[in-house]
Amino acid sequence: MARTKKYNEQEVIEKAMNLFWRNGYETTSMQMLEKEMGINKFSIYSSFGSKNGVFLESIKCYKEKLNELINKLKTSNKGTNGLKEYFYDFIAFSKENECGKGCLITNTANEIGQDADEQIKTSLFSFTEHVRTVFAEVLKQDKTKDNNTIEQQADYLLISMFGLSSATRVFNELQLKNYIENIFKNV
Repeated sequence: MARTKKYNEQEVIEKAMNLFWRNGYETTSMQMLEKEMGINKFSIYSSFGSKNGVFLESIKCYKEKLNELINKLKTSNKGTNGLKEYFYDFIAFSKENECGKGCLITNTANEIGQDADEQIKTSLFSFTEHVRTVFAEVLKQDKTKDNNTIEQQADYLLISMFGLSSATRVFNELQLKNYIENIFKNV
Protein backbone atom coordinates (compact mmCIF):
# COMPACT_ATOMS: atom_id res chain seq x y z
CA MET A 1 0.00 0.00 0.00
CA ALA A 2 1.32 3.46 -0.96
CA ARG A 3 2.09 5.86 1.85
CA THR A 4 0.15 9.11 2.07
CA LYS A 5 2.22 12.25 1.53
CA LYS A 6 2.35 14.46 4.58
CA TYR A 7 3.44 17.52 2.63
CA ASN A 8 2.14 19.78 -0.10
CA GLU A 9 4.31 19.43 -3.23
CA GLN A 10 3.72 23.05 -4.29
CA GLU A 11 4.83 24.34 -0.89
CA VAL A 12 8.00 22.24 -0.79
CA ILE A 13 8.85 23.20 -4.38
CA GLU A 14 8.52 26.89 -3.51
CA LYS A 15 10.96 26.34 -0.66
CA ALA A 16 13.35 24.52 -3.00
CA MET A 17 12.98 27.24 -5.63
CA ASN A 18 14.00 29.91 -3.12
CA LEU A 19 16.98 27.82 -2.03
CA PHE A 20 18.17 27.37 -5.62
CA TRP A 21 17.49 31.05 -6.30
CA ARG A 22 19.67 32.13 -3.37
CA ASN A 23 22.47 29.55 -3.66
CA GLY A 24 22.50 28.30 -7.24
CA TYR A 25 22.04 24.84 -8.63
CA GLU A 26 25.57 23.51 -8.14
CA THR A 27 25.95 24.76 -4.56
CA THR A 28 22.60 23.37 -3.42
CA SER A 29 23.05 19.88 -2.00
CA MET A 30 20.49 17.19 -1.30
CA GLN A 31 21.06 17.77 2.44
CA MET A 32 20.25 21.46 1.98
CA LEU A 33 17.12 20.54 0.03
CA GLU A 34 16.01 18.12 2.76
CA LYS A 35 16.40 20.77 5.43
CA GLU A 36 14.80 23.58 3.41
CA MET A 37 11.90 21.51 2.07
CA GLY A 38 11.28 19.81 5.41
CA ILE A 39 11.11 16.33 3.87
CA ASN A 40 13.58 13.45 3.68
CA LYS A 41 15.56 12.21 0.67
CA PHE A 42 13.20 9.29 0.16
CA SER A 43 10.27 11.69 -0.22
CA ILE A 44 12.28 13.96 -2.54
CA TYR A 45 13.26 11.04 -4.77
CA SER A 46 9.75 9.58 -4.63
CA SER A 47 8.07 12.84 -5.67
CA PHE A 48 10.65 14.42 -7.95
CA GLY A 49 13.08 11.66 -8.98
CA SER A 50 16.33 13.53 -8.38
CA LYS A 51 17.92 16.89 -7.65
CA ASN A 52 17.41 17.70 -11.35
CA GLY A 53 13.73 16.84 -10.97
CA VAL A 54 13.40 19.18 -8.00
CA PHE A 55 15.23 21.88 -9.92
CA LEU A 56 13.05 21.51 -13.03
CA GLU A 57 9.95 21.79 -10.86
CA SER A 58 11.52 24.82 -9.17
CA ILE A 59 12.04 26.46 -12.57
CA LYS A 60 8.37 25.81 -13.43
CA CYS A 61 7.34 27.40 -10.14
CA TYR A 62 9.61 30.40 -10.81
CA LYS A 63 8.19 30.85 -14.31
CA GLU A 64 4.65 30.85 -12.91
CA LYS A 65 5.58 33.60 -10.47
CA LEU A 66 7.43 35.68 -13.07
CA ASN A 67 4.60 35.17 -15.57
CA GLU A 68 2.48 37.48 -13.44
CA LEU A 69 4.84 40.30 -14.44
CA ILE A 70 5.09 39.08 -18.03
CA ASN A 71 1.30 38.90 -18.37
CA LYS A 72 1.03 42.45 -17.04
CA LEU A 73 3.48 43.50 -19.76
CA LYS A 74 1.63 41.53 -22.46
CA THR A 75 -1.67 43.22 -21.66
CA SER A 76 -0.12 46.67 -21.41
CA ASN A 77 -0.69 49.11 -24.24
CA LYS A 78 2.09 51.41 -23.03
CA GLY A 79 4.73 50.22 -25.52
CA THR A 80 8.25 51.12 -24.45
CA ASN A 81 6.99 52.62 -21.18
CA GLY A 82 5.37 49.27 -20.37
CA LEU A 83 8.72 47.57 -20.98
CA LYS A 84 10.44 50.04 -18.65
CA GLU A 85 7.79 49.32 -16.00
CA TYR A 86 8.52 45.61 -16.40
CA PHE A 87 12.21 46.24 -15.64
CA TYR A 88 11.32 48.20 -12.50
CA ASP A 89 8.75 45.58 -11.48
CA PHE A 90 11.41 42.91 -11.87
CA ILE A 91 13.65 44.67 -9.34
CA ALA A 92 10.84 44.54 -6.78
CA PHE A 93 10.13 40.90 -7.70
CA SER A 94 13.75 39.87 -7.14
CA LYS A 95 14.13 41.56 -3.75
CA GLU A 96 14.95 39.59 -0.66
CA ASN A 97 15.69 41.77 2.32
CA GLU A 98 17.81 44.67 1.09
CA CYS A 99 19.46 42.98 -1.87
CA GLY A 100 18.05 41.23 -4.89
CA LYS A 101 18.40 37.56 -5.68
CA GLY A 102 18.66 38.25 -9.38
CA CYS A 103 16.72 35.97 -11.68
CA LEU A 104 16.70 32.21 -11.16
CA ILE A 105 16.94 31.70 -14.93
CA THR A 106 19.83 34.16 -15.33
CA ASN A 107 21.64 32.89 -12.25
CA THR A 108 21.40 29.33 -13.56
CA ALA A 109 22.45 30.31 -17.09
CA ASN A 110 25.53 32.00 -15.63
CA GLU A 111 26.33 28.96 -13.51
CA ILE A 112 25.85 25.91 -15.71
CA GLY A 113 28.34 24.70 -18.26
CA GLN A 114 28.09 23.02 -21.65
CA ASP A 115 27.75 19.59 -20.01
CA ALA A 116 24.65 20.60 -18.03
CA ASP A 117 21.49 18.52 -18.11
CA GLU A 118 19.73 18.97 -21.48
CA GLN A 119 16.30 19.38 -19.87
CA ILE A 120 17.62 22.24 -17.76
CA LYS A 121 19.24 23.93 -20.76
CA THR A 122 16.06 23.49 -22.83
CA SER A 123 13.91 24.91 -20.05
CA LEU A 124 16.17 27.97 -19.69
CA PHE A 125 16.30 28.55 -23.45
CA SER A 126 12.56 28.20 -23.99
CA PHE A 127 11.81 30.65 -21.20
CA THR A 128 14.26 33.28 -22.43
CA GLU A 129 12.80 32.91 -25.93
CA HIS A 130 9.32 33.44 -24.48
CA VAL A 131 10.43 36.65 -22.74
CA ARG A 132 12.15 37.86 -25.91
CA THR A 133 8.97 37.20 -27.92
CA VAL A 134 6.92 39.24 -25.46
CA PHE A 135 9.45 42.07 -25.68
CA ALA A 136 9.18 42.01 -29.50
CA GLU A 137 5.36 42.02 -29.38
CA VAL A 138 5.38 45.08 -27.11
CA LEU A 139 7.93 46.83 -29.33
CA LYS A 140 5.57 46.28 -32.31
CA GLN A 141 3.12 48.69 -30.66
CA ASP A 142 5.40 51.43 -32.01
CA LYS A 143 4.35 51.48 -35.67
CA THR A 144 7.44 53.52 -36.63
CA LYS A 145 9.75 50.55 -35.95
CA ASP A 146 10.53 48.13 -38.77
CA ASN A 147 10.88 44.37 -38.13
CA ASN A 148 14.67 44.48 -38.16
CA THR A 149 14.73 47.22 -35.50
CA ILE A 150 12.18 45.31 -33.40
CA GLU A 151 14.27 42.11 -33.55
CA GLN A 152 17.47 43.97 -32.64
CA GLN A 153 15.82 45.84 -29.77
CA ALA A 154 14.17 42.66 -28.43
CA ASP A 155 17.64 41.06 -28.29
CA TYR A 156 19.06 44.20 -26.67
CA LEU A 157 16.33 44.22 -24.02
CA LEU A 158 16.70 40.51 -23.28
CA ILE A 159 20.47 40.87 -22.80
CA SER A 160 19.89 44.03 -20.75
CA MET A 161 17.46 42.05 -18.59
CA PHE A 162 20.21 39.49 -17.96
CA GLY A 163 22.48 42.36 -16.91
CA LEU A 164 19.83 43.83 -14.63
CA SER A 165 19.19 40.42 -13.10
CA SER A 166 22.82 40.09 -12.11
CA ALA A 167 23.06 43.73 -11.05
CA THR A 168 20.20 43.42 -8.54
CA ARG A 169 22.44 41.18 -6.47
CA VAL A 170 25.14 43.81 -6.06
CA PHE A 171 24.10 47.38 -6.84
CA ASN A 172 21.95 49.89 -4.97
CA GLU A 173 18.57 51.25 -6.01
CA LEU A 174 19.93 54.45 -7.56
CA GLN A 175 22.48 52.54 -9.64
CA LEU A 176 19.78 50.15 -10.88
CA LYS A 177 17.51 53.09 -11.75
CA ASN A 178 20.33 54.74 -13.68
CA TYR A 179 20.96 51.48 -15.53
CA ILE A 180 17.31 51.12 -16.55
CA GLU A 181 16.97 54.75 -17.60
CA ASN A 182 20.05 54.41 -19.82
CA ILE A 183 18.76 51.17 -21.36
CA PHE A 184 15.61 52.94 -22.47
CA LYS A 185 17.48 55.89 -23.98
CA ASN A 186 18.46 53.38 -26.67
CA VAL A 187 14.99 51.94 -27.34
